[in-house]
Amino acid sequence: GEGAARTGSPPGGVANIERYEYLLLMVGCLLLTGPLEVLGDGVYRQARRTAAAIIPVALVFIVWDLIAIAGDVWTYNPRYVSGLGIGAMPVEELVFFLVVPLCGLLTYSAVSTILGWLSRRRPVREVSR
Repeated sequence: GEGAARTGSPPGGVANIERYEYLLLMVGCLLLTGPLEVLGDGVYRQARRTAAAIIPVALVFIVWDLIAIAGDVWTYNPRYVSGLGIGAMPVEELVFFLVVPLCGLLTYSAVSTILGWLSRRRPVREVSR
């Protein structure tokens, strides 16, 4: 109705869903890469190694983000974040710093395993001179 036109929000509560798009995108990334766990060395099954690979880098980027936010270098559109956060940083950004590297590790592990399988199946060719 008229209220939606004034605020620029689409009718039917779509604006409320927009607040969770960032989180939903992260869930989608996990859902798409989660099955790769069975193909690789077990990223989830090696929780300590996974945490050791992700957390130090995430901490650096969290500090980087907080400095950039404090310096007004960048901001987050409140329309697309839930409103929960750590200081001025939306929780979605923290989730991003954990989910994206996790998905990368899952993909790398699965691709490495598949390439290993393929190299063992492929016959070695002799090079003649």
